[in-house]
Amino acid sequence: MTPRLFLALALWSSCMPSHGKPGASAALSLPRVYCRASRYPIAVDCSWTLPPALNSTRPVSFIATYRLGVAAQGESCPCLQLTPEATRCSIPDIRLFSMVPYVLNITAVHPWGTSSSFLPFIAEHIIKPDPPEGVHLWPLPGQKLQVRWEPPQSWPFPEIFLLKYKIRYKRHGTGRFRQVGPIEATSFTLKSLRSQARYFIQVAAEDLTDYGESSDWSLPATTLTMHD
Repeated sequence: MTPRLFLALALWSSCMPSHGKPGASAALSLPRVYCRASRYPIAVDCSWTLPPALNSTRPVSFIATYRLGVAAQGESCPCLQLTPEATRCSIPDIRLFSMVPYVLNITAVHPWGTSSSFLPFIAEHIIKPDPPEGVHLWPLPGQKLQVRWEPPQSWPFPEIFLLKYKIRYKRHGTGRFRQVGPIEATSFTLKSLRSQARYFIQVAAEDLTDYGESSDWSLPATTLTMHD
């Protein structure tokens, strides 16, 4: 997507009119929107935050819609929310490998007006898996340690949309991690570890074809003291 297109969308959203009290536009804040494809290709999940409005205790509701393409006349569909007050929604049935961006529109309905934010995105560009799960450690003879894990349960088809993994580990009492990978398997053997030492190990996942970004690191797994 060109910088000119992003600029046009930003200007469009900033010029959305507010209706209601005179001077209310100064108090209206725009939703800050974030989308992530951690369940690719099943859905894209979006969330947003809204700073509290001045001098208002009444709840704010939201209208969440999306369309494929940036043309204003494009057909809009609802981004699925649990309630109008919810600050998250899901876009199902993603069109894969489309170079035409989706555009999400979040409109905040304030007691005295509305404010809208628009977020364009390509589904593959916002892939971010959840962290791997079930990290387990098995000490092996010769100062080795086997690390095993499972793909995140939220990743629907790991046998089709493959993930790759990286491992980071450090010895107890040191501040710096060492890192290996990426690897495509769900196990790896760390070698040449120090005897009489305790290690902390974490695993992260990312799309095999380098779309999007890496997951956050998994919860740490900890060894008992390594022996010869």
